[in-house]
Amino acid sequence: MGTHVEPAAQPLVEAQPVQMPPLQSPMAPAVMPPASGMNYEAILARCPQSNWSPDPTTMLFFEDDEHRIGAEEFRTLRSRLYQIREKMQLKRLLVTSALPREGKSFVAANLAQVLVRQHGRRVLVIDADLRSPGMHRHLGTASSPGLSDYLAGECDEISALQRGPMENLFFMPAGKLVAGAAELLANGRLKILLQRLEPLFDWIVMDCSPVIPVSDATIVAASCDGILMVVRSNVTPSDVAKRAREEFPDKLLLGVVLNGTPQGKVEQSKYYYGEAVGSHA
Repeated sequence: MGTHVEPAAQPLVEAQPVQMPPLQSPMAPAVMPPASGMNYEAILARCPQSNWSPDPTTMLFFEDDEHRIGAEEFRTLRSRLYQIREKMQLKRLLVTSALPREGKSFVAANLAQVLVRQHGRRVLVIDADLRSPGMHRHLGTASSPGLSDYLAGECDEISALQRGPMENLFFMPAGKLVAGAAELLANGRLKILLQRLEPLFDWIVMDCSPVIPVSDATIVAASCDGILMVVRSNVTPSDVAKRAREEFPDKLLLGVVLNGTPQGKVEQSKYYYGEAVGSHA
């Protein structure tokens, strides 16, 4: 099996500086309810179902093929997350990696899909990688408006959401490319966003920038219940993976997803995502 990884697509536009919206008042309540008039019915009304074109080589659950390579491993991961959920608060999940091109966006997108396939579950997946967003390409949809637009105060929560062909699966893309991604993520509006949307969904899965090059993931982690670290088999140096793991508190790190394991060596990994991962993730 080949292990070629396609290079990340280059941004189509230059990053633009943004004006930061006012910070949340220090007297604001610690837990914020959904904005007035915002409920699941309102989201359905304002987010008409749109046509996505998911990448068939990396998105495993948009077609009714229960035996695709990797599908069963994602179902196993889902089961283990529910086991953890019995022991701790777990709704907001951060998926990240030590370095670029380890498959974090692939894992986050497919995890969201396998979670929403359970009857009645509502799942929101957010592309919080504001520097090199890629989840919209996996899902085959528009990249904006999205998270950066909301964080900059240019749109409300619902305007940044998309609803595709899979029932109860919503997507918030990264939005337009901006300068100062870390400052935007730390301006207080991300916490407000999650507090408002959390009551409306069973799971919120967030994809974020790699840990070692930039600080974005550590900022986002402060608003999450747990973290999954994606490591690419035979690619990620062990010392780099260890450094990335040390960036997060022990209580937040749920586990490591070993990605791109060669066929024939499944027994050496906790999870195995098959040939499509080695070629495209």
